Amino acid sequence: MSAATAVPASPGRPAARAGRLDVRKTYKLFIGGAFPRSESGRSYPAASPDGTVLAHVAQASRKDARDAVVAARKAVAGWAGATAYNRGQVLYRVAELLEGRSAQFAAACAAGEGVPEAEAERAVSGAIDRWVWYAGWPDKVAQVAGGANAVAGPYFNFSVPEPAGVVAVIAPAAPSLLGLVSVLAPVIATGNTAVVVASEPAPIPAVTLAEVLATSDVPPGVVNVLTGRTGELAPVLAAHMDVNAIDLTGVAAAARADLERLAAQNVKRVFAAEDDWAAEPGPARMLAFLEIKTVWHPIGV
Repeated sequence: MSAATAVPASPGRPAARAGRLDVRKTYKLFIGGAFPRSESGRSYPAASPDGTVLAHVAQASRKDARDAVVAARKAVAGWAGATAYNRGQVLYRVAELLEGRSAQFAAACAAGEGVPEAEAERAVSGAIDRWVWYAGWPDKVAQVAGGANAVAGPYFNFSVPEPAGVVAVIAPAAPSLLGLVSVLAPVIATGNTAVVVASEPAPIPAVTLAEVLATSDVPPGVVNVLTGRTGELAPVLAAHMDVNAIDLTGVAAAARADLERLAAQNVKRVFAAEDDWAAEPGPARMLAFLEIKTVWHPIGV
C-alpha cells in the first residue's frame, strides 16, 4: 500500500490517515448497561447489499436473550417508578446525543441499507424527530389512556395506565434506525423496559444507538440490544415466561402465527403493525403496552 493511499472508512467513521489501516470495530451486545460478547462466542458479518463486509457483530444466543430479559426485569421497578416528567427528560437527552452523532448514523444507514446518503440523512433526521416526539409523551399519556369515570354511588372511579413490564421488540429490517426508534421509543416512554432484536441485515445503527444509550441518563437494563438471527431469538422471547409483551413488527407476517402461539403460553400482549415509517406516529404503539388499572375510592365527607 502506498503511503499516499487513504484507506476507506468503516461505516460512520472517518477515513484513516494516508498510509494507515482502518481500525475496524467489533460490535458487541448491550445488556444491563454493559457491552458483553455473546456467551457462545459467535459473530456474523454485517455487510452492505453489494456484499461488502462492513463489520462483525455479536451473534446472540438463547442464553444471551435470557440474560437480557433478566436485566430488563431488574430495571422495571426503577424505570416505571420514575416520574413521567423525569422519563421525558431522559428521553430528550437521548435525542440530543443522537443529533450530535447524526452524521455517523447516516453513514452507517447508507452503507448497511445500500441507500443514497441523502436518503439516509432524511431517515436519521426522521428518527431524531421521532425520538423527540415520544420524549414529549410520558407526562401526557395518562390523560389520553386514563380518566375519571362517572359511577352511581359515593365513589371516585379512576382508570390509570400502567406499564406492562418487560417488552420484547423485534425491530424491522429497514429502515434500520428510523424503524428501530419507531418501535423502541414508545415502549420505554410509557415506563416499560425493552429487549430489542436489532435488524439482522443492518445491525450497526442499533449497536451505535446502544452506545448513545450507554452514555445517556437511561438506567442500565431499560434497553437491551441483541444482534443476531431473528429466527433464533424471536421464538425464545415469545416463549419466555417473564416477558409481558412482544412487538412482532419486524417479523414477516407469514411467520407470526407460530410466535403468537408461543406468546399465548403466558398471555403476553402481542402487537404488530405494518407502519408507514415516514408518516406521523400516533399513540397506538404506546397504548399497546399499557395496562389499565381501575381504582375505586370512597368520597370523603
